[in-house]
Amino acid sequence: MSSKYLVKDILKDITSTLAPCVHRASREAQLLLMYHLNVDELWLITNQDAHVKESDELLKLVQRRAKNEPLEYITSRVSFYSEEFFIAQGALIPRPETELLIDEVLKNIADKNARLTIAEVGVGSGIISVMLAKFLPNAKIIAVDISEAALGVAEKNIHLFGVGERVELRLGSFLEPINEQIDYLVSNPPYIANDAILETNLSYEPQNALFGGVVGDEMIRELLDEALNRNINFFTCEIGYDQKDRILTYLKDKSFAEIEFYKDYSNFDRGFTLRL
Repeated sequence: MSSKYLVKDILKDITSTLAPCVHRASREAQLLLMYHLNVDELWLITNQDAHVKESDELLKLVQRRAKNEPLEYITSRVSFYSEEFFIAQGALIPRPETELLIDEVLKNIADKNARLTIAEVGVGSGIISVMLAKFLPNAKIIAVDISEAALGVAEKNIHLFGVGERVELRLGSFLEPINEQIDYLVSNPPYIANDAILETNLSYEPQNALFGGVVGDEMIRELLDEALNRNINFFTCEIGYDQKDRILTYLKDKSFAEIEFYKDYSNFDRGFTLRL
């Protein structure tokens, strides 16, 4: 780089650096530069011929992304359900498919103003609990995670969206920290088998939020048992695309009203709602 660079030339250089390893190199170049300069997309579009000083910090950002570190961790930002959340290593990066889990929960709650107690197991970044708090103004949400790092990320998002009075974070495993009667259980648990080979970028994400056991669905089965044993009215859970049959087999001799599966944007099985 020279001492000063045109915005359009910087974007070309970043795109060229990222192209071998990033699918949307041009778009991610824009996002990195916008983050570095603290400008919005309108500014970037209308200032292509503006001069920007050379920066080692920008180079470091690009090098991090070129090593497959997720863009979301670099910028500390992630979009979910048309909102922008804080994200950091220690919490799983939200996927678009998880928006469907929230849709399923809302579909099953007829009275959105009802006073409900909702438990989330595996709160991660807090995006599920925050969005449910926004949509359900009288719900009390107790969100549990075994990771203090994840709870720290969730706490920032809860504060960012101003729902701290109705979303309570607790450290612990499964429903162990919750003694209250629960009306609705929701979870996006780890459900990948321990021996699965993952893409390089997933190595940056918390492994305990990805791997669910030898088969992969062990934690889902544990949550099913807890929902049944504690007579929780509804349980909505995200699953792996190939786990539906094993879940149905596991529930074969158990007593409940019904189970309904839902599909993701690619028409794969992505989750279920169990109604007692």
